[in-house]
Amino acid sequence: MSTPATPSTGRLRVLQRRIRWIVTATIAYNVVEATVALAAGAAASSAALVAFGLDSTIEVLSAAAVAWQFTRRDPERWERGTLRVIAVAFFALAMYVVASSAWALTTRVEAEHSLIGIILTALSVVIMPFLSLAERRAGREAGSATAVADAAQTLLCTYLSAAVLLGLVLNSAFGWWWADAVAGLVIAAFALREGVEAWRGDACATSVGMVLENEP
Repeated sequence: MSTPATPSTGRLRVLQRRIRWIVTATIAYNVVEATVALAAGAAASSAALVAFGLDSTIEVLSAAAVAWQFTRRDPERWERGTLRVIAVAFFALAMYVVASSAWALTTRVEAEHSLIGIILTALSVVIMPFLSLAERRAGREAGSATAVADAAQTLLCTYLSAAVLLGLVLNSAFGWWWADAVAGLVIAAFALREGVEAWRGDACATSVGMVLENEP
């Protein structure tokens, strides 16, 4: 298996600038997403939509941490600290989803139909994978574990969007109030795993240290 080539200084600057633009777009989208989801969730008494909105807020925190890192003169210097921030965001997301899902299951929360919530989560399922893929590619080439970890969290939010969308649709169509809560517990398990990997600095095995180890 061929070892990854270390990008030149010029190419690295291009990649870092690309990551900043992707992260900025992710932050902007998630701010809108969080605002709409929280409002729609409150209007429909939907625990899933409220959780979705708070998840978007956590995604903004993660993306902002990466954006801050890549404004530094030496981004690699801040790699470990930024990874820890992303890991904490994963852990917070997992804990909240578990708590909200357990509460919804034990209290039998029956949310009202929310067309806005369905449209919003459907858009997220389409948009977020593109942002995640673009950041992941740039992060892997640049050897940035933080960018790859943030891309993983964006992809995780895509899964959460799909789970919430499925729950909203099943609740509206069949009255299956428990569907999104069960899906949320599955997503929480993925969030916990990604958090552990980010905390260890093992995000997709693309940290700067591993890239340097592959140099002759």
